[in-house]
Amino acid sequence: MNAKKFLFTIFIAVISSILAVVIYSIFFSEPNRVEIVQADPVPIKQASIPQVTMQLPDLTQAAEKTVHAVVHVKTKSRGREYDSNNPFYEFFFGPGSGYQQEPSPVMGAGSGVILTSDGYIVTNNHVINGAIEIEVTLNDKRTFPATLVGADPTSDIALLKIEGDSFPFIPYGDSDRLKVGEWVLAVGNPFNLTSTVTAGIVSAKARSINIISNRNQSYGIESFIQTDAAVNPGNSGGALVNQNGELIGINTAIASRTGSYSGYSFAVPVSIAKKVVGDLMEYGTVQRGLLGVGIREVSPELANELDVEIDKIEGVFVLSLSENGGAEEAGMQVGDIIVSVNGELVNSVPELQEQVGRHRPGEIVNLLVIRDGRKKTFDVTLRNIRGTTSIITSNSNDLTLGATLKELSDSDKRRLGLRSGVQVVELNEGSLKESGVKEGYIITKANRIAITSVDDFKRVVTEVKEGLFLTGVYPNGRVVYYAVNPQE
Repeated sequence: MNAKKFLFTIFIAVISSILAVVIYSIFFSEPNRVEIVQADPVPIKQASIPQVTMQLPDLTQAAEKTVHAVVHVKTKSRGREYDSNNPFYEFFFGPGSGYQQEPSPVMGAGSGVILTSDGYIVTNNHVINGAIEIEVTLNDKRTFPATLVGADPTSDIALLKIEGDSFPFIPYGDSDRLKVGEWVLAVGNPFNLTSTVTAGIVSAKARSINIISNRNQSYGIESFIQTDAAVNPGNSGGALVNQNGELIGINTAIASRTGSYSGYSFAVPVSIAKKVVGDLMEYGTVQRGLLGVGIREVSPELANELDVEIDKIEGVFVLSLSENGGAEEAGMQVGDIIVSVNGELVNSVPELQEQVGRHRPGEIVNLLVIRDGRKKTFDVTLRNIRGTTSIITSNSNDLTLGATLKELSDSDKRRLGLRSGVQVVELNEGSLKESGVKEGYIITKANRIAITSVDDFKRVVTEVKEGLFLTGVYPNGRVVYYAVNPQE
């Protein structure tokens, strides 16, 4: 009996437990249950997935076409002379009798671009400036002595010549058609590493960084192509080429706080380099065509400074006019805003310099200007640095102003106590003779620039805009100054 009661009790307990679970699941379970549902898979071929492909340009052909036409330029220049300036010796034996240390030669290096099969090479002026020897090494390891045909500090372009034929060369491209964002190659010899190619894009055009003016203490043409192709010391004078392997610029400078590449490089556009090279080949010196205006970019700051009303920020503002200059004779006025040259828009000083710099003295350029809100056109005849329309040649007496000059020997310098200078050994009719200069006069400075060679003197004369002030000494020690008018 007791066993039956025990089994009955267990049966009731089991039934009660089952009922309790069922009742709880119906009335007390959580309503927000998470259900996992397996979705039918979508075939990949039916899915709408955008296809993104990034195709970089193939620059191998451009590199192959150009690397053999870029050369390594090595230079040797005179070092600086150091005098002991011993007052004991100078008291008894006169100025310059102290001990003088013979200067050690200074070696330099850069790059150059072969332009013709007969060996004309373009490079930067600062690569060969002051060089007494120039050597060129081709990519195939052949080495040639190079002759300086001519140089132009105002554009930082120089032209060399090596003897031979059948040299590889790079054809000219069109830098005017170059677009911001376009891929370019820089070919050169950085850190004496020959035949180095780097790639980048054009970051900007018509850049001015004032590097040419700072180097030459003169008014330079700056309308650089800015790229992010890596350029380092030794690349100067090398090639900037487009994807077709055409020359579009001469690598010239970098923006850097360390002296090495740190983001941007700058190249003289071939539109300028081509004209300079042509002048140097034909005349031996560059023919600068000048408008005869002082200019500044249009800006709100300019308007406030000059208290003038400017309807639109565009063009280049005429601040001044040269007396008897081309712009003045054409009827232009101070306050005119130049907006185009021969139909090409100009919105900055570098763009105006680049357009005018393509022309020679005597040529006519058409300017579109804005005056008092109205557009006017002027045909301006460009002048040379002396205010005339004639061509200046380097083999004429023009650049020596009617004189035959010679460089001082080291013994002459020591005897006279001079560090530099060129001597007038013969005078013909010209500006020096008219100014009272006598034969034997030693020119030590011209317009406060030290003269160490005849080329230095010619370069200063080429850059003269108004007058020439000479500092010098005669062999008897008498210091004399002359004001010279270099006008023809």
